[in-house]
Amino acid sequence: MPSREQLAEQLDPVACVLLTVECQRGVVGPGSALPELAEEARSSGALRHVARLVAAAHTAGVQVMHAVAERRPDGRGASANARLFRAARRLPVQQHPGTAAVEIAEPVEVAEEDLVVRRLHGLSPLAGTDVDALLRNLGCRTLVVTGVSANVAVPNAVFDAVNLGYTAVVPSDAIAGVPADYTPAMIRHTLSLVATVTTTEAVLDCWRGLGIPRSRA
Repeated sequence: MPSREQLAEQLDPVACVLLTVECQRGVVGPGSALPELAEEARSSGALRHVARLVAAAHTAGVQVMHAVAERRPDGRGASANARLFRAARRLPVQQHPGTAAVEIAEPVEVAEEDLVVRRLHGLSPLAGTDVDALLRNLGCRTLVVTGVSANVAVPNAVFDAVNLGYTAVVPSDAIAGVPADYTPAMIRHTLSLVATVTTTEAVLDCWRGLGIPRSRA
């Protein structure tokens, strides 16, 4: 774990962005296409911690970005080169644009100043999306990665962020995957090698008292 001073430097609101990964109703909501993952995200407290981080970021002037996975009804542009993608086509809930399934799930709140980035293909919230360009335009140096799943999208986001030159910060209690014991193993043996692993409370501690948004111009 980093010292508070080290973490505070990484989490400077001027150069930090909070990313939520697939915290959408069709993934972690009550009507999820992946009920086991949704249950784990909620029962573990991960989704609640994401909501706390988002609320604190809004107060502290930290930019929030929501990465949403979608699929067109006709499947155009969707990836089909992995078993995961082929299985997704048969799920009872489809992440179609404009439906409730792709809305950000409660209790996470979306503010007017938040950015929502949607993708129709692939595994990563960063690769092949607008995220990298938006982060650079925002002056981002540190990306705080939260959400689901610790199996696929979260490690993809962390690896891509590091490969693109960002510092990745992962609040370990604000991500979830299945089975439950997989997430701590992924964090310990993989994410800890490339990212700053911390907790929601430690991040909140760095942002407390920062109530005036700072300019990114």
